[in-house]
Amino acid sequence: MSSLSNAIETKIQPAGHDPVKSDLWKRIYVRLLPYWKAVVVALLLVVVASATQPVLAVIMKPLLDDGFTGAKPHYIWSIPLAVIGLIFLRGIATYASTYVFAWVTNKMLLTLRGDMFARLLSLPDEEFKRGDTGRLLNRFTVDAGVMTGVATEVVTVIVREVLTVVAMLAVLLYMSWQLTVIVFLVMPASVFVAKLVSRRLRRINRDTVNMNAELTRVVGEAIDAQRVIKLFDGYERENARFSYVNGRLRRFAMRAASADAALSPITQFFVAIAVAGVIFVALYQANSGVLTVGSFAAFMAALGQIFDPIKRLTNITGTMQRMLVAAESVFRLVDQESERDIGTREFPAQVRGHVQFERVHHRFPDAHRDTVADLSFSIDPGQTVALVGRSGSGKTTLANMLPRFIEPTGGQVRVDGIPLQDLKLRSLRSQISLVSQDVVLFEGTIGQNVAYGAGADVSDERIWDALEAANLREFVAGLPLGLDTPVGENANALSGGQRQRLAIARALIKNAPILILDEATSALDNESERQVQASLETLMKGRTTLVIAHRLSTVQKADQILVLDEGQIIEQGRHDELLARDGMYANLYRMQFQFNE
Repeated sequence: MSSLSNAIETKIQPAGHDPVKSDLWKRIYVRLLPYWKAVVVALLLVVVASATQPVLAVIMKPLLDDGFTGAKPHYIWSIPLAVIGLIFLRGIATYASTYVFAWVTNKMLLTLRGDMFARLLSLPDEEFKRGDTGRLLNRFTVDAGVMTGVATEVVTVIVREVLTVVAMLAVLLYMSWQLTVIVFLVMPASVFVAKLVSRRLRRINRDTVNMNAELTRVVGEAIDAQRVIKLFDGYERENARFSYVNGRLRRFAMRAASADAALSPITQFFVAIAVAGVIFVALYQANSGVLTVGSFAAFMAALGQIFDPIKRLTNITGTMQRMLVAAESVFRLVDQESERDIGTREFPAQVRGHVQFERVHHRFPDAHRDTVADLSFSIDPGQTVALVGRSGSGKTTLANMLPRFIEPTGGQVRVDGIPLQDLKLRSLRSQISLVSQDVVLFEGTIGQNVAYGAGADVSDERIWDALEAANLREFVAGLPLGLDTPVGENANALSGGQRQRLAIARALIKNAPILILDEATSALDNESERQVQASLETLMKGRTTLVIAHRLSTVQKADQILVLDEGQIIEQGRHDELLARDGMYANLYRMQFQFNE
């Protein structure tokens, strides 16, 4: 359990240094600027609502001094009507300001999540290999909502309560400046205590945000891997992981509740001191004839109302810490560097598809050796080149250089003589199609998935033609909804072979001149492999194709086979030539087919 806790603790440590607090505040509220007119309207409504409170306190003086004595009989109806009118006005202003701020919050959240998602899609490929999915999802589902929601709440509370406190202080000074001095003496101590508590709350909230992301990751893994958990009897291990994270969240919540709960009685203690002092001085002034009953009642009414806004102002510090921690998490995503795209050129209208790897090197960060070392080869237009070799020999690294998911640390890759770094990423990738063993299909219909990436004007006829070329037309035509059949989440309703052929149909629709096949049949049974291989042969016709394959049966028709070992080409040639040399390729071939022999 200790190793589990250490692993999770390491994972949830906040990355990098904390941004400057003032900078966070500025960045949060800069996002309110586009809606400043609505914010001004809402704040004016807040001012109206706040103004009603001191008026209610001031009414107490004439009510007690003149109303109960009968000196002014019209107070019998005018003061009750005034109270009703003030409460009605406060209700209308409070409702309207809450609605306007909610509109601002949701507009702000809309644009923020849009910016976050755009940045997410532009992140380099290596960012997604870090396995931080839980934290990424948490930023969208929790942190963004907390940041925008609390931002407007903080504005509302601060403006409303500060105005109320200032107005109440004015009432207090008007009624008795001596009594007001006592209140001023108590307030700084209360603010100092609130500041100490807010620091602790910020630390706790940061830990809570990180652990929430870990909870999302653990639950997400359990959902994705539920079959593996069942078959490999992983119940105890997964329950232990979840119990640890769940327990840590409970402890963080209790620490936050403890700090929050302590703030109220401490504040009340200072209130009690102030009230005791006020009563002492008021009784002395009353006995001296300086203070009337009405003035004292109005003073106490204002005093009773001033501590609630002060309490809300002190409590908002904990809320602000949650906002700042959420903002740190959100802006950490927004500030991440996008893919390096410094290219200025675009492909001409006609792309031939001539690919050249020129003395290419690549080494992953912290690796002790190059994954690919001084490797050169070319693929002529329409030719098929296969990369084979043991795991870790550099096959996938080379293939990922072509769409620039990975940048070479040395050497150069060219397409039609143009260095890839000179090309705009969208122009480069528009000329490349990919079919891999891990087929990604989106929530939607079969027709939408086949037409994905080919624009909105793809006709049903083109989709059917692509499905026929992928040997899938008969299957789709037999479905009750045909092209409109939903594929479901992760396309779980389809077999592996059907998913592969849908991916092939999608590549056919795109009609790119360069094709990457990344172990496209390695996860299939023999029957499905034959069906998919037939579809692939249709797809490969006339296209420059780079094939990565563990199953050597799929590369026998390749124009050239490159055998890699430790990032270098140790053999190359056609299938029959490599078998005749009786080298590594022949050994790999015999190992795969020995059972058939």
